[in-house]
Amino acid sequence: MPITLEGSCHCGTVRFTVESSTPVPYQLCVCSICRKVGGVGGSINLGAHSKTLIVAQGKEHIGVYKAVMDRDTPKEYIAISERNFCTKCSSMLWLYDKTWPELLHPFASAIDTPELEAPNELVVVKTDSKPNYVRLPVGKKKVFEDYPDDSIESWHQGHNKYVE
Repeated sequence: MPITLEGSCHCGTVRFTVESSTPVPYQLCVCSICRKVGGVGGSINLGAHSKTLIVAQGKEHIGVYKAVMDRDTPKEYIAISERNFCTKCSSMLWLYDKTWPELLHPFASAIDTPELEAPNELVVVKTDSKPNYVRLPVGKKKVFEDYPDDSIESWHQGHNKYVE
């Protein structure tokens, strides 16, 4: 049975639960979007089942940001993915993309319980857009300029961490 993740924003206005089969925070994204919305070090997203999302408190304080892609170029456009955040404290909560309607990607930083399992090895993605001043975490890691072939689900399955 999937794990119930309980999350909230920093100020406590928004609280939610969601079921996850892929709860290990192993993948750090350092793309420009994740660095600017999640902080200089980037963001770690988990996988969850979108139909199980329950906003227990503060639904009226959830804002949605759609990233500007290829900013300041003739190819500029707005992403279809939706980054949900608290409008009071700006905490990032989850990402939803209608391309994969069954999935929701909670930000690991928003999860309060259970305590998430530390991975033996970190996977760092999107280093092609990482400026030099951004330092990668110490410890064992695999680094990719773009995304690796493994999805969040296949990584969990391959490491015997997938929760049915």
